[in-house]
Amino acid sequence: MAAYRTLVVVGLALGLLTVLSGAQAPAVVASASRPAAVPPPEVSFQSARDYDAVAKPVRLRIPALKVSTSLEPLGLATDGTIAVPTRTDVAGWYADGPRPGQAGPAVVLGHVDSREGPGVFIDLVTLKPGALIKVDRADRTSVTFRVTGVRRVPKTKFPTDLVYAPTLDPALRLVTCGGGFDTTRRSYRDNVIVFADRA
Repeated sequence: MAAYRTLVVVGLALGLLTVLSGAQAPAVVASASRPAAVPPPEVSFQSARDYDAVAKPVRLRIPALKVSTSLEPLGLATDGTIAVPTRTDVAGWYADGPRPGQAGPAVVLGHVDSREGPGVFIDLVTLKPGALIKVDRADRTSVTFRVTGVRRVPKTKFPTDLVYAPTLDPALRLVTCGGGFDTTRRSYRDNVIVFADRA
């Protein structure tokens, strides 16, 4: 199970980095087959810790920015990268990762703008540490996160380990584009990343 989680985290990191940088992600290769006498780890290993199951997230609210957006579930695109939200005014949650409130970093993507106008995360870079982020779930419960930091980083130096490192506590990562716009590549040069922990 631990090996499976590691592959999921690595695959997620490579996929999002590819989406945000425009580069081609290498495929995640499964380990070589095992001798027949050795059972696979998912059969022989049982975790000693159970994690809370929580309902799917349906809405994200950032009161300080007056943001209230439904959450579109995101999967993988045909090229193996993480799909981006289909609308610029709606954020998307990577549905194959942790759900907000579960252990680990739940990842939410949103557009900063488009040719039609501002995106849902247009003001994300202005968010301050201490600000609250609320996620409403399908079972009518909600979970609150407190911002611990906001970083703007070049896409070529995306901090994969900081964004996707497994944690035993619930965490939230909001990601959008930022910085200068590269007219040749038709994309922003930087990413804005909000780090938040459960309040």
